[in-house]
Amino acid sequence: MSIIVLQVFVSLLLVTGGVVLFIYSVRQKDHEHADRLSLIPLEDDTPAPRSEAVRRVKTP
Repeated sequence: MSIIVLQVFVSLLLVTGGVVLFIYSVRQKDHEHADRLSLIPLEDDTPAPRSEAVRRVKTP
């Protein structure tokens, strides 16, 4: 019977630790970083074309 009491105590410690870490993560706003990282592959890698006015100024 003492094993069941020990298991319940350890389980409560694990649940409490998980809740504390979750609250800490929400207060640090770590979840917003994942949103930004998920959009990085959607950015265009090709450089924007130069306008005709910029080409005229740079050529002699």
